[in-house]
Parts: sequence; C-alpha cells; structure tokens
Amino acid sequence: MNSNNSAVFGRVVRPDHAWLSSAALEPAIEPDLPIVDSHLHFWDQPYSGKYFVEDFAKDAAASGHNIEATVYVECDSMYRASGPDHLKCVGETEFAVGMAAIGASQKYTSTRVAAAIVGYADLTAGDLARETLEAHFKAGNGRFRGVRQRAKWDADPAVRGAICADRPQLYLTPEFQRGLALATSMGLVFEASIYHPQIPDVTALARAQPDANIVVIHSGSPVGHSSYADNEEGNRVQWLANMQELAHCPNVSVKLGGLLMHLANFDFTAADAPPSSAELAELWRPYIEPCIELFGAGRCMVESNFPVDKAGFNYGTVWNMFKRITAGSSPDEKKSIFSGTAKRIYRI
Repeated sequence: MNSNNSAVFGRVVRPDHAWLSSAALEPAIEPDLPIVDSHLHFWDQPYSGKYFVEDFAKDAAASGHNIEATVYVECDSMYRASGPDHLKCVGETEFAVGMAAIGASQKYTSTRVAAAIVGYADLTAGDLARETLEAHFKAGNGRFRGVRQRAKWDADPAVRGAICADRPQLYLTPEFQRGLALATSMGLVFEASIYHPQIPDVTALARAQPDANIVVIHSGSPVGHSSYADNEEGNRVQWLANMQELAHCPNVSVKLGGLLMHLANFDFTAADAPPSSAELAELWRPYIEPCIELFGAGRCMVESNFPVDKAGFNYGTVWNMFKRITAGSSPDEKKSIFSGTAKRIYRI
C-alpha cells in the first residue's frame, strides 16, 4: 500500500519509492522511438524531496526509452536569495542552465537535459516584465525559450491550491495581454496553466493575440477531485467542449499528459501498487485521444510532468502508456507527437 495516504490531490507529493518499486517491470514499447519530454522539473523542496539530473538519469535509464531531450519548466525552484524581487526568479534559469551543464558532461545521461528552458515572469509588471525577460535571456545561455505564468483559479480553495493566480481571468486583463505581446515580440513561447473551466480564457487570449505561440499544459488540466469529484463524465463533457473550441486557434498547441494530480481518476493514495501502462492508458485515453484528434499530431507533444507525476507511477510507464494510445498513429504522426512538435515549438 502506498504510504502517501495523507496526500491531497492538486498538491505536490513526495514519491514513495518503495511503493513505486512494487510495480511489475515492463519492457519499453518501441524503445528506439526518439522522445522529447516537454515538461520536466528539477527541485529540492521539503515537501517533495530532491530531483536533480542524476535522479532523472536513473529514471530515464530504467525506463528503457530513448529520451533524446527534455524541456525544463519553471517550478519556483532555486530563486535568488537576494536582489530585486522581480529578478529573483532568474535564479531558476541559472539553476536550469547548471543542470543542463551537468547533463552535457554525459556523466549521468546522454539525454540533452534542459535543452530548452521555460521560466517565470510576471507579465503584468510592465517595464519590470521586460527587465525580467531580458535577464532570463542573459542567464539562459541560449536555452531560454518560453515563459509560464499560472492563471489557475477556482472558487474551491482545495482545487485552487497554493500555487495559483490571485484573481480569476488573469489572462484577460489588459496588463497581462500587454505583457504577453512583449513576450511574443521577443520570440518566446507562452505556457498557459489553467483548470479546464478556464480553457475559454485561453481561447479568448489566443484570438486576441494571434501572433502569440501558446502551449496549453497538462491536456487542459481536467479536474476531478474535491468539489469536482463524482462527476467525471460531466467534467469531461465540459472539458471536451472547451478543448473543441480552443482547437480552432491555430496558434495553440497542447502538452499531452500531466493528469495525475488534477484529474485524480487513479487514487495512488489507496492503490496497492502503481498502475501498469495498460491501466493508465485506459484511464487517460478519454483525454489524450481527443487532444490528438482535435489539434492534430503537429500541435501535440508528450510530457511526463516528472517528478510531480512520479507520485503515481514510474517513468517508463508514462511512455508505454502514450505508445499504447498512439499505436494506430502513422510513423510521421508518432514522430511529431513524441519529438517533432516539441523540437519545433521550443527550437531544439
């Protein structure tokens, strides 16, 4: 039994390594297919433990899959301890560059770790936003590719979580839209972080700024816990309708995966063992397949969301799951979904 029985969905949970080791070993499906993991974090937090290059390298090696490169996504990690508040977040880009340098030594892995970096900036901050983005570029050693600012908000505090926007509809405010226009003018990707009822905000944003290159993370983050519990089909209908409308925006792409902590349709706190890739595919197929059908392979990319989703399954499981779901796709479609889209979007 997983000892994380006090875990709350929508939060970051320290993985239970003994429980994870109880999973049945699975050989990698299509082990030579190149993969770009489009959403990976490194951190050392008291609530989640440490996950650095060497930890990722162990997961990647054990998986048996061909992880060609990763995209580092900001996670409030290793901010500067001093200096102007709006520049403290640049410490995370400096940290990610350090992780990339360790990876490039190939002491631990041949994967191009943090081949692209997505940092944080407060795009509502006017001139300070420009200064922050310029500092990220300077610190990024040619790897800084995008910015993420969360707009996640819900009336239910248990859904909203600790890391969220301070108001609803952040993306629709004039000050944010000015900041996004700035980021776009600097050639940056914008990663939209919302819950599924907020997908229409991203649709409105994409229509208002057709030149913006927007990536929606975590399959649009369908929610199934707390006040959304016991209504999975109703939630899915709302999520699907919202995603159908969003897919009409040609400047929007989507990251497939990242469903563990918000969808909550696998209760890792009560399960005796982690799910197999076949079990995970059955749970996540109703969300992954529609994204591919709506957006097309050229606007879809896979993500592990590790180490967040490591609370529920092993690294190899997530890739076998994706390969099961895409078994009927053509070789060109698989190439786009598993690596090509991410390489194009993040210029890897």
